[in-house]
Amino acid sequence: MIEVKDLKSSTLMENPVIAQMTLNNHEQVVFCNDNETGLKAIVAIHNTVLGPSLGGTRMWPYKNEMEALTDALRLSRGMSYKSSLAGLNLGGGKAVIIGDAKTQKNEALMRRFGKFIDSLSGKYITAEDVGMSTKDMEYIKMETDFVTGLPESMGGSGDPSPVTARGVYLAMKASCKEKWGNDSLSGKKVVVQGIGHVGESLVHYLVKEDAKVFINDINEERLKAISKETGALVVASDKLYDMDMDIYAPCALGATVNTDTLNRLKCSIICGSANNQLADENLHGKMVIEKGILYAPDFVVNAGGIINVYYELEGYNRERALAHADKIYDTTLNIFKVSKEQNIPTYMAANRIAEKRIADIGKVKLGF
Repeated sequence: MIEVKDLKSSTLMENPVIAQMTLNNHEQVVFCNDNETGLKAIVAIHNTVLGPSLGGTRMWPYKNEMEALTDALRLSRGMSYKSSLAGLNLGGGKAVIIGDAKTQKNEALMRRFGKFIDSLSGKYITAEDVGMSTKDMEYIKMETDFVTGLPESMGGSGDPSPVTARGVYLAMKASCKEKWGNDSLSGKKVVVQGIGHVGESLVHYLVKEDAKVFINDINEERLKAISKETGALVVASDKLYDMDMDIYAPCALGATVNTDTLNRLKCSIICGSANNQLADENLHGKMVIEKGILYAPDFVVNAGGIINVYYELEGYNRERALAHADKIYDTTLNIFKVSKEQNIPTYMAANRIAEKRIADIGKVKLGF
Protein backbone atom coordinates (compact mmCIF):
# COMPACT_ATOMS: atom_id res chain seq x y z
CA MET A 1 0.00 0.00 0.00
CA ILE A 2 1.36 3.44 -0.97
CA GLU A 3 1.60 5.97 1.85
CA VAL A 4 -0.15 9.31 1.39
CA LYS A 5 3.12 11.24 1.20
CA ASP A 6 4.40 8.89 -1.53
CA LEU A 7 1.16 9.26 -3.45
CA LYS A 8 1.43 13.05 -3.35
CA SER A 9 5.02 12.92 -4.53
CA SER A 10 4.10 10.55 -7.35
CA THR A 11 1.22 12.77 -8.44
CA LEU A 12 3.44 15.84 -8.55
CA MET A 13 6.08 14.05 -10.56
CA GLU A 14 3.52 12.86 -13.10
CA ASN A 15 1.64 16.15 -13.41
CA PRO A 16 2.71 17.67 -16.77
CA VAL A 17 1.40 21.12 -15.82
CA ILE A 18 3.43 21.38 -12.62
CA ALA A 19 6.44 19.88 -14.41
CA GLN A 20 6.27 22.63 -17.06
CA MET A 21 5.75 25.32 -14.42
CA THR A 22 8.82 24.11 -12.54
CA LEU A 23 11.11 24.51 -15.56
CA ASN A 24 11.03 28.33 -15.39
CA ASN A 25 9.66 28.77 -11.86
CA HIS A 26 6.15 29.96 -12.77
CA GLU A 27 4.09 31.07 -9.80
CA GLN A 28 0.60 30.15 -10.89
CA VAL A 29 -1.49 28.73 -13.72
CA VAL A 30 -5.27 29.17 -13.79
CA PHE A 31 -7.54 27.14 -16.06
CA CYS A 32 -10.83 28.77 -16.99
CA ASN A 33 -13.87 26.93 -18.36
CA ASP A 34 -17.45 27.99 -18.97
CA ASN A 35 -19.84 25.68 -20.82
CA GLU A 36 -22.46 28.38 -21.36
CA THR A 37 -20.20 30.62 -23.45
CA GLY A 38 -17.77 27.95 -24.64
CA LEU A 39 -14.86 29.73 -22.96
CA LYS A 40 -11.69 27.71 -22.49
CA ALA A 41 -8.75 29.80 -21.31
CA ILE A 42 -5.46 29.58 -19.46
CA VAL A 43 -3.84 32.35 -17.42
CA ALA A 44 -0.14 31.89 -16.70
CA ILE A 45 1.58 34.03 -14.08
CA HIS A 46 5.36 33.78 -14.19
CA ASN A 47 6.67 36.27 -11.62
CA THR A 48 5.23 39.08 -9.51
CA VAL A 49 8.32 40.28 -7.63
CA LEU A 50 8.42 43.64 -9.44
CA GLY A 51 4.65 44.14 -9.38
CA PRO A 52 1.39 42.66 -10.65
CA SER A 53 1.75 40.55 -13.78
CA LEU A 54 0.66 42.27 -16.97
CA GLY A 55 0.43 40.71 -20.40
CA GLY A 56 -2.01 40.45 -23.26
CA THR A 57 -4.65 37.84 -23.96
CA ARG A 58 -4.19 35.81 -27.13
CA MET A 59 -7.09 33.99 -28.83
CA TRP A 60 -5.89 31.23 -31.12
CA PRO A 61 -7.21 27.86 -32.41
CA TYR A 62 -4.61 25.76 -30.61
CA LYS A 63 -4.48 22.08 -31.57
CA ASN A 64 -4.84 21.01 -27.94
CA GLU A 65 -4.68 22.25 -24.35
CA MET A 66 -1.00 21.35 -23.92
CA GLU A 67 -0.02 23.48 -26.92
CA ALA A 68 -2.01 26.38 -25.42
CA LEU A 69 -0.37 25.89 -22.02
CA THR A 70 3.12 25.84 -23.53
CA ASP A 71 2.41 29.09 -25.36
CA ALA A 72 1.02 30.76 -22.22
CA LEU A 73 4.03 29.69 -20.14
CA ARG A 74 6.60 30.87 -22.71
CA LEU A 75 4.84 34.17 -23.30
CA SER A 76 4.36 34.93 -19.59
CA ARG A 77 8.07 34.33 -18.89
CA GLY A 78 8.88 36.66 -21.76
CA MET A 79 6.65 39.32 -20.21
CA SER A 80 8.55 39.10 -16.90
CA TYR A 81 11.82 39.72 -18.70
CA LYS A 82 10.33 42.34 -20.98
CA SER A 83 8.99 44.45 -18.11
CA SER A 84 12.17 44.00 -16.10
CA LEU A 85 14.42 45.13 -18.95
CA ALA A 86 12.11 48.06 -19.70
CA GLY A 87 12.45 49.25 -16.09
CA LEU A 88 8.75 48.78 -15.33
CA ASN A 89 7.33 47.82 -11.95
CA LEU A 90 5.43 44.89 -13.42
CA GLY A 91 5.64 41.14 -13.37
CA GLY A 92 4.97 38.75 -16.23
CA GLY A 93 1.69 37.11 -17.10
CA LYS A 94 -0.17 35.97 -20.18
CA ALA A 95 -3.60 34.58 -21.03
CA VAL A 96 -4.65 32.43 -23.96
CA ILE A 97 -8.17 31.65 -25.09
CA ILE A 98 -8.54 28.47 -27.12
CA GLY A 99 -10.72 29.16 -30.15
CA ASP A 100 -11.14 30.88 -33.48
CA ALA A 101 -11.36 34.64 -32.92
CA LYS A 102 -13.16 35.12 -36.24
CA THR A 103 -16.03 32.74 -35.50
CA GLN A 104 -16.21 32.09 -31.75
CA LYS A 105 -15.60 35.47 -30.16
CA ASN A 106 -18.53 37.49 -28.82
CA GLU A 107 -19.52 39.81 -25.97
CA ALA A 108 -20.67 37.03 -23.63
CA LEU A 109 -17.40 35.12 -24.02
CA MET A 110 -15.31 38.23 -23.37
CA ARG A 111 -17.35 39.24 -20.32
CA ARG A 112 -17.14 35.76 -18.84
CA PHE A 113 -13.39 35.87 -19.36
CA GLY A 114 -13.39 39.26 -17.61
CA LYS A 115 -14.98 37.64 -14.56
CA PHE A 116 -12.18 35.08 -14.42
CA ILE A 117 -9.61 37.89 -14.61
CA ASP A 118 -11.39 39.73 -11.81
CA SER A 119 -11.28 36.64 -9.58
CA LEU A 120 -7.46 36.95 -9.52
CA SER A 121 -7.83 40.23 -7.59
CA GLY A 122 -5.22 42.18 -9.54
CA LYS A 123 -2.44 39.62 -9.59
CA TYR A 124 -2.89 39.56 -13.38
CA ILE A 125 -3.81 42.52 -15.58
CA THR A 126 -4.75 41.75 -19.15
CA ALA A 127 -4.38 43.63 -22.43
CA GLU A 128 -4.76 43.12 -26.17
CA ASP A 129 -2.80 40.51 -28.13
CA VAL A 130 -3.23 38.32 -31.22
CA GLY A 131 -6.88 37.69 -32.05
CA MET A 132 -8.10 40.40 -29.68
CA SER A 133 -9.20 43.99 -30.22
CA THR A 134 -9.75 47.21 -28.32
CA LYS A 135 -13.49 46.42 -28.38
CA ASP A 136 -12.80 43.14 -26.59
CA MET A 137 -10.99 45.09 -23.87
CA GLU A 138 -14.17 47.19 -23.48
CA TYR A 139 -16.22 44.04 -22.86
CA ILE A 140 -13.66 42.72 -20.37
CA LYS A 141 -13.69 46.13 -18.63
CA MET A 142 -17.42 45.67 -17.94
CA GLU A 143 -16.50 42.86 -15.54
CA THR A 144 -13.11 43.91 -14.13
CA ASP A 145 -10.84 46.91 -13.63
CA PHE A 146 -7.76 44.75 -14.25
CA VAL A 147 -7.50 45.49 -17.96
CA THR A 148 -5.46 47.90 -20.08
CA GLY A 149 -5.31 48.71 -23.78
CA LEU A 150 -8.64 50.50 -23.63
CA PRO A 151 -9.80 52.98 -26.28
CA GLU A 152 -8.96 56.64 -25.83
CA SER A 153 -12.65 57.44 -25.30
CA MET A 154 -12.47 55.41 -22.07
CA GLY A 155 -9.28 57.07 -20.85
CA GLY A 156 -7.02 54.42 -22.34
CA SER A 157 -4.16 54.58 -24.80
CA GLY A 158 -5.93 53.09 -27.79
CA ASP A 159 -3.91 51.09 -30.30
CA PRO A 160 -0.42 50.40 -28.83
CA SER A 161 1.01 49.41 -32.23
CA PRO A 162 2.62 52.79 -33.08
CA VAL A 163 4.59 52.77 -29.82
CA THR A 164 5.59 49.13 -30.30
CA ALA A 165 6.73 49.86 -33.86
CA ARG A 166 8.79 52.83 -32.69
CA GLY A 167 10.61 50.57 -30.24
CA VAL A 168 11.31 48.02 -32.98
CA TYR A 169 12.60 50.76 -35.27
CA LEU A 170 14.96 52.10 -32.59
CA ALA A 171 16.19 48.61 -31.69
CA MET A 172 16.88 48.06 -35.38
CA LYS A 173 18.91 51.27 -35.54
CA ALA A 174 20.85 50.19 -32.44
CA SER A 175 21.53 46.84 -34.11
CA CYS A 176 22.88 48.62 -37.19
CA LYS A 177 25.16 50.70 -34.97
CA GLU A 178 26.48 47.55 -33.32
CA LYS A 179 26.94 45.68 -36.59
CA TRP A 180 28.22 48.43 -38.85
CA GLY A 181 29.18 51.32 -36.55
CA ASN A 182 26.43 53.54 -37.94
CA ASP A 183 22.74 53.44 -37.05
CA SER A 184 21.46 54.64 -40.41
CA LEU A 185 18.97 52.37 -42.19
CA SER A 186 19.31 54.18 -45.50
CA GLY A 187 19.88 51.70 -48.32
CA LYS A 188 19.56 48.66 -46.05
CA LYS A 189 17.48 45.76 -47.38
CA VAL A 190 14.87 45.00 -44.74
CA VAL A 191 12.34 42.15 -44.99
CA VAL A 192 9.28 42.68 -42.77
CA GLN A 193 7.45 39.39 -42.32
CA GLY A 194 3.95 40.08 -41.02
CA ILE A 195 2.13 43.29 -41.90
CA GLY A 196 -0.24 43.67 -38.98
CA HIS A 197 -0.62 46.99 -37.16
CA VAL A 198 2.97 46.90 -35.84
CA GLY A 199 4.47 45.69 -39.10
CA GLU A 200 2.67 48.38 -41.07
CA SER A 201 3.84 51.15 -38.73
CA LEU A 202 7.38 49.78 -38.90
CA VAL A 203 7.29 49.87 -42.70
CA HIS A 204 6.44 53.57 -42.58
CA TYR A 205 9.45 54.25 -40.32
CA LEU A 206 11.74 52.29 -42.64
CA VAL A 207 10.50 53.87 -45.85
CA LYS A 208 10.89 57.32 -44.33
CA GLU A 209 14.56 56.54 -43.70
CA ASP A 210 15.08 55.30 -47.28
CA ALA A 211 15.53 51.65 -46.44
CA LYS A 212 14.81 49.14 -49.22
CA VAL A 213 11.74 47.46 -47.76
CA PHE A 214 10.29 44.06 -48.69
CA ILE A 215 7.05 42.81 -47.14
CA ASN A 216 5.40 39.42 -46.66
CA ASP A 217 2.09 38.37 -45.15
CA ILE A 218 -0.60 35.71 -45.59
CA ASN A 219 -3.12 38.47 -46.37
CA GLU A 220 -2.46 39.26 -50.03
CA GLU A 221 -4.96 42.11 -50.22
CA ARG A 222 -3.31 43.87 -47.30
CA LEU A 223 0.09 43.33 -48.88
CA LYS A 224 -1.04 44.98 -52.10
CA ALA A 225 -2.53 47.92 -50.22
CA ILE A 226 0.59 48.55 -48.09
CA SER A 227 2.84 48.10 -51.12
CA LYS A 228 0.85 50.65 -53.09
CA GLU A 229 0.83 53.09 -50.17
CA THR A 230 4.52 52.86 -49.20
CA GLY A 231 6.35 51.52 -52.24
CA ALA A 232 7.53 48.45 -50.34
CA LEU A 233 8.03 45.39 -52.54
CA VAL A 234 6.07 42.19 -51.96
CA VAL A 235 8.07 38.96 -51.55
CA ALA A 236 6.46 35.52 -51.84
CA SER A 237 6.56 33.21 -48.81
CA ASP A 238 8.45 30.47 -50.68
CA LYS A 239 11.25 32.93 -51.50
CA LEU A 240 11.29 34.83 -48.21
CA TYR A 241 14.20 33.06 -46.51
CA ASP A 242 16.34 32.68 -49.62
CA MET A 243 16.68 36.29 -50.71
CA ASP A 244 19.65 38.52 -49.94
CA MET A 245 18.82 40.95 -47.17
CA ASP A 246 20.52 42.97 -44.47
CA ILE A 247 17.82 42.72 -41.83
CA TYR A 248 15.11 40.14 -41.21
CA ALA A 249 12.20 41.57 -39.18
CA PRO A 250 9.74 38.88 -38.03
CA CYS A 251 6.55 40.68 -37.01
CA ALA A 252 3.94 37.91 -36.96
CA LEU A 253 3.86 34.70 -34.92
CA GLY A 254 6.94 33.20 -33.28
CA ALA A 255 9.41 30.40 -34.06
CA THR A 256 10.26 31.64 -37.58
CA VAL A 257 13.93 31.54 -36.59
CA ASN A 258 14.50 27.80 -36.65
CA THR A 259 16.90 25.24 -38.04
CA ASP A 260 15.34 25.30 -41.51
CA THR A 261 15.20 29.08 -41.87
CA LEU A 262 18.63 29.66 -40.36
CA ASN A 263 20.14 27.31 -42.92
CA ARG A 264 18.63 29.53 -45.61
CA LEU A 265 18.67 33.06 -44.17
CA LYS A 266 21.12 35.49 -45.75
CA CYS A 267 20.97 38.41 -43.35
CA SER A 268 23.23 40.24 -40.89
CA ILE A 269 20.60 41.21 -38.31
CA ILE A 270 17.38 39.70 -36.94
CA CYS A 271 15.22 42.34 -35.29
CA GLY A 272 11.42 42.27 -35.23
CA SER A 273 8.33 42.53 -33.07
CA ALA A 274 7.18 38.88 -32.96
CA ASN A 275 7.31 37.07 -29.62
CA ASN A 276 9.40 33.91 -29.17
CA GLN A 277 11.22 34.28 -32.49
CA LEU A 278 13.77 31.59 -31.65
CA ALA A 279 12.09 28.19 -31.94
CA ASP A 280 14.62 26.90 -29.39
CA GLU A 281 16.53 29.52 -27.38
CA ASN A 282 19.61 27.41 -26.70
CA LEU A 283 19.96 25.78 -30.11
CA HIS A 284 19.02 28.69 -32.34
CA GLY A 285 20.54 31.33 -30.07
CA LYS A 286 23.89 29.66 -30.77
CA MET A 287 23.17 29.08 -34.45
CA VAL A 288 22.68 32.81 -35.13
CA ILE A 289 26.14 33.44 -33.66
CA GLU A 290 27.70 30.70 -35.78
CA LYS A 291 26.16 32.27 -38.88
CA GLY A 292 27.45 35.72 -37.91
CA ILE A 293 23.93 37.10 -37.42
CA LEU A 294 23.28 39.70 -34.74
CA TYR A 295 20.04 38.82 -32.94
CA ALA A 296 18.16 41.55 -31.06
CA PRO A 297 16.13 39.68 -28.39
CA ASP A 298 12.43 39.99 -29.15
CA PHE A 299 11.31 40.76 -25.60
CA VAL A 300 13.58 43.82 -25.64
CA VAL A 301 12.67 44.93 -29.15
CA ASN A 302 8.89 44.77 -28.75
CA ALA A 303 8.64 46.26 -25.26
CA GLY A 304 6.94 49.42 -26.58
CA GLY A 305 3.54 47.74 -26.25
CA ILE A 306 3.89 46.92 -22.55
CA ILE A 307 5.44 50.34 -21.91
CA ASN A 308 2.46 51.98 -23.56
CA VAL A 309 -0.21 50.18 -21.53
CA TYR A 310 1.83 50.57 -18.32
CA TYR A 311 1.19 54.29 -18.51
CA GLU A 312 -2.55 53.67 -18.52
CA LEU A 313 -2.25 52.46 -14.93
CA GLU A 314 -1.37 55.95 -13.71
CA GLY A 315 -3.30 58.12 -16.18
CA TYR A 316 -2.22 57.83 -19.79
CA ASN A 317 0.26 60.26 -21.29
CA ARG A 318 1.42 59.48 -24.85
CA GLU A 319 4.52 61.70 -24.63
CA ARG A 320 5.76 59.91 -21.49
CA ALA A 321 5.10 56.51 -23.06
CA LEU A 322 7.03 57.42 -26.21
CA ALA A 323 9.91 58.89 -24.19
CA HIS A 324 10.15 55.66 -22.20
CA ALA A 325 9.98 53.56 -25.38
CA ASP A 326 12.89 55.55 -26.82
CA LYS A 327 15.11 53.98 -24.13
CA ILE A 328 14.88 50.68 -26.03
CA TYR A 329 17.74 51.97 -28.20
CA ASP A 330 20.19 52.16 -25.27
CA THR A 331 18.86 48.94 -23.68
CA THR A 332 19.52 47.07 -26.92
CA LEU A 333 23.08 48.40 -27.13
CA ASN A 334 23.70 47.43 -23.50
CA ILE A 335 22.60 43.86 -24.19
CA PHE A 336 25.05 43.63 -27.09
CA LYS A 337 27.77 44.99 -24.78
CA VAL A 338 27.10 42.38 -22.08
CA SER A 339 26.89 39.65 -24.73
CA LYS A 340 30.40 40.49 -25.95
CA GLU A 341 31.88 40.99 -22.48
CA GLN A 342 30.58 37.67 -21.17
CA ASN A 343 30.88 35.83 -24.49
CA ILE A 344 27.29 34.63 -24.40
CA PRO A 345 24.39 34.79 -26.89
CA THR A 346 22.42 38.03 -26.88
CA TYR A 347 19.24 36.35 -25.63
CA MET A 348 21.18 35.00 -22.64
CA ALA A 349 22.63 38.43 -21.91
CA ALA A 350 19.12 39.89 -21.92
CA ASN A 351 17.86 37.11 -19.65
CA ARG A 352 20.66 37.69 -17.14
CA ILE A 353 20.10 41.44 -16.99
CA ALA A 354 16.36 40.91 -16.49
CA GLU A 355 16.85 38.21 -13.86
CA LYS A 356 19.35 40.35 -11.95
CA ARG A 357 16.90 43.23 -11.62
CA ILE A 358 14.16 40.88 -10.43
CA ALA A 359 16.53 39.30 -7.88
CA ASP A 360 17.84 42.68 -6.67
CA ILE A 361 14.36 44.16 -6.19
CA GLY A 362 13.25 40.94 -4.54
CA LYS A 363 15.99 41.37 -1.94
CA VAL A 364 14.95 44.98 -1.35
CA LYS A 365 11.34 43.91 -0.73
CA LEU A 366 12.48 41.19 1.67
CA GLY A 367 14.68 43.69 3.52
CA PHE A 368 18.06 42.09 2.68
